[in-house]
Amino acid sequence: QVQLVESGGGLVQAGGSLRLSCAASGRTFSIYALGWFRQPPGKEREFVAQTRWSGVTQDYADSVKGRFTISRDNAKNTVYLQMNSLKPEDTAVYYCAAAYSRDSSYDAWGQGTQVTVSS
Repeated sequence: QVQLVESGGGLVQAGGSLRLSCAASGRTFSIYALGWFRQPPGKEREFVAQTRWSGVTQDYADSVKGRFTISRDNAKNTVYLQMNSLKPEDTAVYYCAAAYSRDSSYDAWGQGTQVTVSS
């Protein structure tokens, strides 16, 4: 249905910034929302941020509010996650995922990109 490819991860010092990209292909017209999730080492995957594909609304986890911004460029079928003021606890594999309706779960997932924040 939809294929997602993340990029932009890397190693950064605490206080630094990174921008992650998620390029969508395939049946992108079927996307209702696209979200970012992360899985820290040894922990469960957790929600980070999401946006309606229309861009009308965005939601953030409390832990990233004021530091991370999700945005999308529909012309490029790409969603971004701008991460500022990074902390060591932001270290994780970051995944983007697509949901096909308001009532559905996130069903399409990318392969993930590693973000490491050094102290």
